[in-house]
Amino acid sequence: MILDQDMKQQTKTYLDLMEGEVVLTVSAGEDALSKKMLELAHELRELSPKIHFEEKKLARTPSMQLSRPGETHGVVFAGLPMGQEYSSFILALLQTSGRPPKVEPHIIERIKQLEGTYRFETYVSLSCHNCPDVVQALNMMSLINPRVSHTMIDGAAFKEEVEAKGVMAVPAVFLNGEMFLSGRTTIEEILEKLGQKADPSFLSEKGLFDVLVIGGGPSGASAAIYAARKGIKTGVVADRFGGQVQDTLTIENFISVKSTEGPKLAAMLEEHVRAYEVDIMAPYRVHSLTRQEEEGLIYVTLENGATLKSKTVIIATGARWRELGVPGEAQFKNKGVAYCAHCDGPLFTGKDVAVIGGGNSGIEAAIDLAGLARHVTVLEFLPELKADTILQERLAKQSNVTVLTNVATQSIEGEDRVQSLTYMERDTETIKKLNVDGVFVQIGLIPNTEWLEGTVERNRFGEIIVDAYGKTSLPGVFAAGDCTNIPYKQIITSMGSGATAALAAFDYLIRQ
Repeated sequence: MILDQDMKQQTKTYLDLMEGEVVLTVSAGEDALSKKMLELAHELRELSPKIHFEEKKLARTPSMQLSRPGETHGVVFAGLPMGQEYSSFILALLQTSGRPPKVEPHIIERIKQLEGTYRFETYVSLSCHNCPDVVQALNMMSLINPRVSHTMIDGAAFKEEVEAKGVMAVPAVFLNGEMFLSGRTTIEEILEKLGQKADPSFLSEKGLFDVLVIGGGPSGASAAIYAARKGIKTGVVADRFGGQVQDTLTIENFISVKSTEGPKLAAMLEEHVRAYEVDIMAPYRVHSLTRQEEEGLIYVTLENGATLKSKTVIIATGARWRELGVPGEAQFKNKGVAYCAHCDGPLFTGKDVAVIGGGNSGIEAAIDLAGLARHVTVLEFLPELKADTILQERLAKQSNVTVLTNVATQSIEGEDRVQSLTYMERDTETIKKLNVDGVFVQIGLIPNTEWLEGTVERNRFGEIIVDAYGKTSLPGVFAAGDCTNIPYKQIITSMGSGATAALAAFDYLIRQ
């Protein structure tokens, strides 16, 4: 049995939403994975009378195709679509059945306007929480436009393909056989890359907001909810909902929730915000903001050229992983240099890897990788690890992990991919070489505030300086979360600062 009782019940609830019939075509062999795929197909057919099953040879085995009756065109999953991709599979079933995707009409029109032939293939790992966004975007495109096709490929199931194409980071998207993009991306970015430019006019015609939140992470979601509950016109413009939470697998310090996963919490944040009358504009990135003193309004310009107007703005753009800045890092990015162990770890199964950073993120990554890699070496700049004691205790139980403290990474070397790194023992200044196939960088965060240069006051780390109410140096502009100088970067503190900023923005409005 592939689906346990709870998953069966949840799956049936979703399949009851199917609007039409779907043909599930399975290409199976005699291998164990094929047998699991056939078992999953039979279980799904039992859960819905709208699912029809057939066996047929497809381009890859094992794989399964979802298509509408009488059509040969459909979405393909090569490998068993479980783990993080099970949601992509269920969503593809619903959309293939005729259930409309939750996307703005102008996006659908741009997809329909694509001309030519677009054969997409996306290599994923089933533990990657960034991959489903890309897979779901391309699946949707293939169901809207018959000139687009898409196949999700589990790298662990097709290792020879992964090796032959040099895939060392996921998601890795190929278009018509050529590398198209790597890493997390949005449907907007995919369409832009294909030459389908957006018409920003509909955004510029949104009217005047009372509160406009920039960012969709914990602080942004909290700010939007608190503002909307005041009955004022609230908008959110975000690159993606969840922010860094999307890149966190296990969360065990969110009070009242003993344990959860980042993508699940991100989905709950978005669901909660959508429960209110909040105008959510995503996925869009902000380019700049200015305050017009005469009007007392804040003008927010997006990267696509659209301009939004608001009486107040709450900046909640969060932070991103900090880079090492050593020779070879940029050269081998996605060729052995990675920043997410959950996403790219399975590609290094049985290999030697290094983790740079001894904080919570680094030690969590090392623990995850220890279950996959042949050997893991942790390199920490300081004389001792900075991670929580409980994480250090878990790490100590891993027999294939070596910890090096008081060392500084000097460079990353290789030919077409990572082969080694050099580091310096800080007490003796001795340079040593470490042979590794992968380097996972986990050295903290850098705030996403470069676009604010010359606008609001920031400290030397780039963090927005705020007071106890979330006020910035610019009247009417507030900030919250990891992009600010609040002392601790935690989900729960970000949510609190978002609520504070929203309440302060409301107070500002009623006093004007």
